[in-house]
Amino acid sequence: MNSETCSQTGINLQETDFGYTLSLVSGKYKMIVMYWLNENKPVMRYNELKRRIGTISFKTLSNTLKELEQDGIINRVEYPQIPPKVEYSLTKRGESLMPILDLMCEWGGKNRQT
Repeated sequence: MNSETCSQTGINLQETDFGYTLSLVSGKYKMIVMYWLNENKPVMRYNELKRRIGTISFKTLSNTLKELEQDGIINRVEYPQIPPKVEYSLTKRGESLMPILDLMCEWGGKNRQT
């Protein structure tokens, strides 16, 4: 790891590679949404995500999905039918973040204080 590109002294964190990555995955539910989409390939629907996460409000889930879509982390496909059908999946860019999330999960399993 090159510490100069990840956290340079005297530079705003958002202007670093580390800060950029954090901006994509930060938020209470972004990583959880990404993890569920990865575990339930190829696609998940909105209500399925809501049921799996459980503790998230409809508004928060909607906002989280919009942010992830804007950042190119997930795909959103809407089918013109009644009732509306919308499917979500990880993009290649989103899939490339999964090894990082897996390592975070592994680290938590090894280091969590019981």
